[in-house]
Amino acid sequence: MNTQPLEMITDVETSTVTETEMLAQSGFTQDEIVSLLWLRQWYQHGGSDRVPIVRHLEFLKQLLADGKIDL
Repeated sequence: MNTQPLEMITDVETSTVTETEMLAQSGFTQDEIVSLLWLRQWYQHGGSDRVPIVRHLEFLKQLLADGKIDL
C-alpha cells in the first residue's frame, strides 16, 4: 500500500487533456463539440422522456437475442 502524500509523488503525468481538446484533436468543429457536450448534459439529466424509448430498444434487443428477428 502506498502511503506517500500526493504531493510527494513525482511520476504522475501533469498534462491532462480535457474532453474539449480531445474532441478537437479528433477533428470535431467547435460547433459540433458544443452540441455534443450539450446533448450529453441534456440526456444525463433527464432532458427527455426516454423511458418509453429505452423500453422499446430493450424489447428489440431481447427479440434479437432470442432469434425472433434478424437484422
